[in-house]
Amino acid sequence: MRRRKAQEKVILADPKYNSKIIAKFMNMVMVDGKKSIAEKIVYSAFDIVLKNLNEEDILKVFYKALDNARPRLEVKPRRVGGATYQVPVEVRQERGTSIALRWIRDFAQTKKGKSMEQKLAEEIISAFKGEGAAIKKRDDTHKMAESNKAYAHFRW
Repeated sequence: MRRRKAQEKVILADPKYNSKIIAKFMNMVMVDGKKSIAEKIVYSAFDIVLKNLNEEDILKVFYKALDNARPRLEVKPRRVGGATYQVPVEVRQERGTSIALRWIRDFAQTKKGKSMEQKLAEEIISAFKGEGAAIKKRDDTHKMAESNKAYAHFRW
């Protein structure tokens, strides 16, 4: 081991749904430390999602959307004898979840012309249905890992 392990930050569960993952998502959406605004955005996006999908449990919808967008494999560059190989590695559960959250947030932010609540809601709904930009990104990541399977023996 070259470096010490990073200290894991303790995140308090969000007040409404008592979920640490939703609290983490709020922290990702938050800009300039304005948590109350991020809270408002996320909760109203959830309300829009429930209205559009006719579901009653937002936690089930959100977790299914996250699970659909979560990558199982990714590639990491490894230098071996002057050449750099893209080596496929499995993604840990926590890392996969944070990647999925980041993708959903980023693709919602890049959309134009609507409020952030609307854009987030659309991205969550499309991830829940197994379509949309976050799912495409996951599939591209998996394709890249699949095509570099020959270098799997460089994993260590």
